[in-house]
Amino acid sequence: MSEARIRRGGTARLTRTTSARGRGRGRMVKQRSWIDRAIAALPISEATVQRLASWTIVGIALVLAGGIAIMFGLPGMARQGAADLAARAGFEVEKVEVRGVERMDEMPVYNIALGQVDRSMLSLDLPRVREEMLKLGWVKDARISRRLPDTLVVDIVEREPVAVWQNAGRLQLIDVAGVVLQGVSPGAMPDLPLVVGPNANLQTAGLNRLMENAPALKPMLAGATWVGNRRWDLRFQSGETLSLPEGDKDSASALVNFARMDGVNRLLGRGIVKFDMRDPDRFVLRLPQGLAQDKPEAAGDKPASDGEG
Repeated sequence: MSEARIRRGGTARLTRTTSARGRGRGRMVKQRSWIDRAIAALPISEATVQRLASWTIVGIALVLAGGIAIMFGLPGMARQGAADLAARAGFEVEKVEVRGVERMDEMPVYNIALGQVDRSMLSLDLPRVREEMLKLGWVKDARISRRLPDTLVVDIVEREPVAVWQNAGRLQLIDVAGVVLQGVSPGAMPDLPLVVGPNANLQTAGLNRLMENAPALKPMLAGATWVGNRRWDLRFQSGETLSLPEGDKDSASALVNFARMDGVNRLLGRGIVKFDMRDPDRFVLRLPQGLAQDKPEAAGDKPASDGEG
């Protein structure tokens, strides 16, 4: 509220006074929210915070747009369009180069590589091609790569055949893990040991470890029969059969003893039909009918029946 005072003998001077309420309102300071205080506490400027907030909003918008695009299948359509364009431009699988093959038939590899529905070099599913090739018996590992413009390069690691498995009237080539590689014709038997019996293929690695205990006998092995899913009968090239006990330790010990006795007494190649070492306390042999038994010296040897099991 303004008041005018007139001094006598002087000119009038207008003065302004402020009420107590007005003075109080002028001194009031605006309170800051907790968000303002939090922003002020950050070691960055307010302008930087504003820029970060703006980019955050833009990022959220892009994510939403991408989600909508994926929902409507737009990225897949774009990839397929690009793949079709590349195929029309000549970037399509027309050749297959196979490496590392020595024994297996290459035709199944070509059939898999050239039999893909989508053969565009841009969109060809290499992991899927590799997975299909690993189903081939001979293939232990495979690496698939592209060589532009139109060639698929296939590097194969073959399995190593170690034996022929005879079971249920069939002959099949197998590796050390017992994986079946391919069938074998009786008239084209490879020079490999023959393992006989159900699940004998799965025991091939154990048979190899067993024969490592008698290196001198390993080249003489013609085949082995897995008996009762628990032990081996070994057949040598000279025609004899050696029946071993159950268990890795007992069979290895028996084989070592037999190798020692053969080295001293030349057991193999003397016309003996069978050696039986299933009983650790006895060493039993069987001669052809009509011949006198001529057993090698061994403590506690006693005749035993020829039953198998």
